[in-house]
Amino acid sequence: MGAEKTNITAYHTSKGQFSVSDHDRESIQVPPRHALQRKLKNRQIAMISIGGVIGTGLFVGTANSLTYGGPIGMLLGYTVMGSIVYCVMVTLGEMVAFLPIPGGHIKLAERFVDPAFSFTMGWNYWYIWAIVLPTEISAATLLINYWNHTVNNSVWVVMCLVVVLIINMLGAGAYGEAEFIFASIKVITITSLIILGIVIDLGGGPNHDRIGFRYWKNPGPFAQYNGIEGDKGRFLGWWAVLTQAAFSFTGTEIVAIAAGEAKNPRRNLPKAIRRVYIRILLFYVGGTLVIGLLVPFNNPLLKLNSGTAKSPFVIAIETAGIKYLPSIINACLLTSAWSASSSDLYTASRAIYGLAASGNAPKFFLKTTRDGLPYVAVLFCATFSLLAFMAVSKGAGSVFDWFSNITAVAGLMTWFGISVTYIRFYRGMQVQGIDRKTLPYYTNLQPYAAWWGIVSTLTICFFSGWGVFLKGNWSTANFVTNYLLFITWPIMYVGARFYYGTKPVAAEDMDFKSDLAEIVADSYDEPPPKNKMEAFWQWLM
Repeated sequence: MGAEKTNITAYHTSKGQFSVSDHDRESIQVPPRHALQRKLKNRQIAMISIGGVIGTGLFVGTANSLTYGGPIGMLLGYTVMGSIVYCVMVTLGEMVAFLPIPGGHIKLAERFVDPAFSFTMGWNYWYIWAIVLPTEISAATLLINYWNHTVNNSVWVVMCLVVVLIINMLGAGAYGEAEFIFASIKVITITSLIILGIVIDLGGGPNHDRIGFRYWKNPGPFAQYNGIEGDKGRFLGWWAVLTQAAFSFTGTEIVAIAAGEAKNPRRNLPKAIRRVYIRILLFYVGGTLVIGLLVPFNNPLLKLNSGTAKSPFVIAIETAGIKYLPSIINACLLTSAWSASSSDLYTASRAIYGLAASGNAPKFFLKTTRDGLPYVAVLFCATFSLLAFMAVSKGAGSVFDWFSNITAVAGLMTWFGISVTYIRFYRGMQVQGIDRKTLPYYTNLQPYAAWWGIVSTLTICFFSGWGVFLKGNWSTANFVTNYLLFITWPIMYVGARFYYGTKPVAAEDMDFKSDLAEIVADSYDEPPPKNKMEAFWQWLM
């Protein structure tokens, strides 16, 4: 079997990319008529990868990060988390550019690790997006409260749910178009906020107050977590930022789930992966740097559970004395929450579709319309958005904190699973004599990038809820939200191993051939640009 898989005729290349022989094409079954269809265009994939899940984690959650770590603690926390995310994305990119199949990294785990590992990853991933959906909606109500405190939050929850459900029920094409528009607004908004923040910091606001690095001196560059003095308090503050930063970055891997519905995947996916660093450096690192310059970490409006919380960007603009703009920015942030919610529902529905395709969820989730919409999966996942009504009774800020903790740990475990899958993928390539340089996308950082992903994510998860163990700081809700997923992951994996009777896939038995014929058939060369404008657009998207 191993000799057959390493046969060079089965892995011949064309233009530096993997291809398949005619015999392999005939041996692969044609997909069923009613299945997911490749409707996401290159510009939509590009914008989804850059701005699709930029949401309340960056615009609202940074309030918590600044309070916990101070400006330097927040910046360092997001920088470290950015390095983890970049390593995970280049790790994931190598696999999904080669095999852009429905289910993304969930199906890849089945091929290269163990069906039980795929089961665990799949349900964990679905859980992320089933939970982060009400998280984004509760944050949206928090933003709406900026204008109106008199209307019951349930009204805003219903409004957000309707918008999100309509977008997703119109299918992947409509979702892609909506995300292209929403993500464009988000990219323009965050870029404008960073530029405006620099102008305000240099004294260009109406009050002409040159802030500079004032707040790095008073109240200081680091916050003393929970009043703990010295280096210990500063370190704990920085560590507290990491979990919030993980929530902000969660969803970067959404391009893997969208791979099964992407047009010309072998051209568009590598291009999207290569641009991840733009999102990390410009939006997250750049955004947190500006926030730390403009708002002191002891500003009471940063406390999300206070009922009067605001985005740090809105606080900075109001302090600078700029009229009307805070409301405009808050409206843009609200569209960001809607956009992220739409992405959440899309990803959750495709995750459970992938689980059903692997036999790890009921088969009725595979039901699709003639246009390829998995309507059963969409409607089922949409029911979990009703958890957002907790914001009505418990307060939107508190609910956002709880859900963001759960999502952050589940996201970190997903990145752990992706990294483990790649280590096995890498080993399989070595054993079967396949040259990684013939893949549509590869990086020289491997396998070290994958190992950094494994070690860092496990370490952060293990210590994510350490704050509850401080004297007088116990919180059952925070303990459960930080450790529930971390504890259930090994339980689910071991349970699935015993229940299904599976065992890890041997490197020589790994399947690098299935689905290649269809993938190659869906790939094509883009028509050459007719003018400089088209050339610029093709480069951009």
